[in-house]
Amino acid sequence: MLEKVFKLSKHNTDVKTEIIAGMTTFMTMAYILAVNPQILSAADMDGGAVFTATALASAIACFVMAALSNLPFVLSAGMGLNAYFAFTVCGNMGYSWQIALAAVFAEGVIFIILTLTNVREAIFNAIPPSLKVAVSVGIGLFIAFIGLQGAKIVANSDSTLVTMFSFKAAMEDGSMSSVGVGAVLALVGTLITGWLVIKGVKGNILIGIVATWVLGVICELVGIYQPNFDLGMYSTIPSAIISAPTSLSSTFMQMDFSLITSGQILNFFVILFAFLFVDLFDTIGTIIGCASKAKMLDENGQLPGIKGALFADAVGTTVGACLGTSTVTTFVESSAGISEGGRTGLTAVVSGCLFLLALLFSPIFLTVPGFATAPALIVVGFMMMQQVVEINWNDVLEAIPCFITIIMMPFMYSISEGIAFGIISYAILNTVAGQSKKVTPLVYVLAVVFILKYILI
Repeated sequence: MLEKVFKLSKHNTDVKTEIIAGMTTFMTMAYILAVNPQILSAADMDGGAVFTATALASAIACFVMAALSNLPFVLSAGMGLNAYFAFTVCGNMGYSWQIALAAVFAEGVIFIILTLTNVREAIFNAIPPSLKVAVSVGIGLFIAFIGLQGAKIVANSDSTLVTMFSFKAAMEDGSMSSVGVGAVLALVGTLITGWLVIKGVKGNILIGIVATWVLGVICELVGIYQPNFDLGMYSTIPSAIISAPTSLSSTFMQMDFSLITSGQILNFFVILFAFLFVDLFDTIGTIIGCASKAKMLDENGQLPGIKGALFADAVGTTVGACLGTSTVTTFVESSAGISEGGRTGLTAVVSGCLFLLALLFSPIFLTVPGFATAPALIVVGFMMMQQVVEINWNDVLEAIPCFITIIMMPFMYSISEGIAFGIISYAILNTVAGQSKKVTPLVYVLAVVFILKYILI
């Protein structure tokens, strides 16, 4: 039955591979179930209800992804967009979370329309093939950076912005037993995962996550690792097995459209535009990166099933707003499952089922530490970086926009910013070099839109 539904043999995969891939992707992104309620609670939302809404919206979006595109991409509430929701819209701007949910709902409806009218697909196809490769490489650097930060190996620095975690300072200030041990375990886990990849062990990424987690549990049991909640280092041992999900009564269908009905539509549009812009290009960039890694793009750089994938993203956002969570988008961690061999919608279905299980077994899933998932992100980043050889570095006119795209993603901490700078530089450099015929009208339009965005917002 699964073979018939997902066409596994056609995609050179099998049920076991897809299950491992789905589990791997979920494990690398399960942190969102803990982080999203924490962030949205800052906007006075009920954290428990947000947890339930996030899990349900993620599961629904994953199932829609599988049904409409048969692609191995997994979705959940996007990082960055949830921070914009809580700290900018509800914090700096002073609007209620109900108004922010209304903007997210409107964003989802607009994306459904743009998807049905093929606008989003046209934008995806308009990005030059060389930049598509660069996007994938840039995402590799980006997720490796995220992994290093999650493990506290990369730390903040006043003088250099970022720096390596100081073990000497940790021993002096007493944080070695928490943050320091976590960083060491992440480094050990990276070596374990790398060794498994070298040996070609099936399920290497997932095994690496579990092995690092188990090492953390052992270290905690013997007293080497000591949780420190103030430093963001939590217990690796579940406090319980089963926990009943929180009711959605406080967040379900709570969108407030009063800004529109009271004539303040311009203010509403300002809120909406940021959601639209970031989600549009983050999603496109993530799909490009993951599809490139899986060799899913055809000879024209297009992705069969892209419309269904974009529709799943739009439906997830719309449903998520109704349930009570921020923008749902395709997760870059999908590349972890793809690295395990995931090639069909069965991967997304497995992840979706795990999101539903998380509603009952949240104590287990929320205990997976950041230092256990960090090795997966670092190793997957390495795998995505390998595509850099596909860029023709001898053609400087093609290579410079690619280089700009690659470095901007980790440095700007944003997939959409990397795409924006890549498109702008591609359009300008080809035009001044007398190669304007290589630039499609839509690329010029996108370049202008990006420039206006930086000028006006």
